[in-house]
Amino acid sequence: MGTSLNYRYTSMNTEHPVEPGAGKQEKNFHYHTEAVNFNYFSRLFNKTAIYTASVSVDGSNQHFERARGTVTASVILKATPKTKMIIGIAGFIDPSAQIPVLPIFTYENKFNNGWVLDILLPKKMLIRKDIFANGRISLGTEMDNTNFYLYRNNRTYEFRQVEINSGAMYEHNLGGNFVGILKTGIRAVPRARVFDKEESFKDYIFEAKYQPSFYLDVGISYNPFGKPRTK
Repeated sequence: MGTSLNYRYTSMNTEHPVEPGAGKQEKNFHYHTEAVNFNYFSRLFNKTAIYTASVSVDGSNQHFERARGTVTASVILKATPKTKMIIGIAGFIDPSAQIPVLPIFTYENKFNNGWVLDILLPKKMLIRKDIFANGRISLGTEMDNTNFYLYRNNRTYEFRQVEINSGAMYEHNLGGNFVGILKTGIRAVPRARVFDKEESFKDYIFEAKYQPSFYLDVGISYNPFGKPRTK
């Protein structure tokens, strides 16, 4: 059993979509999500099977908004010191989910030169390598989301955009189980929508489209159960 806590602060300068001369407006949004995760291991077709269940809630600085559930089932097809391969399926208990059921494919291969191919479809395709004494560099593509809630006329709306980030990421162990993270590259946003919280992502009231753009992310993470890396 495990838990995860996430918080994101978003600040935007926007122009009125109908009245361009109305001037720019700065808006700030707070988004948080908390989850409890359960894992169970067993045997299926003489292979190791992994079952997971996750229950999460999210919201803004004003309210808790939505409860979600996720269940997965996967089978380890191959597990050697150099190669790991897993297939599975994920189901989402959430009326706003874009896709209720999704296949999962995980592949990891360690090359003799120190590089590691890390694939988790449909989320990421990376090749990474440990560098320096406490660093790791990754090159490739990852998928991410940006979410927050809006309130207008006594109704609650959700803004959600899907992001495809292609570029480089550098992670550095700062000591004390803290890891600094630097990401940069090109960000593409296939779709960004605003929809009523009681409706689904496909029943949107506003949609935005962006040109690919440069991005730079700086962050820090803490793993209370992490072990110091040694060379």
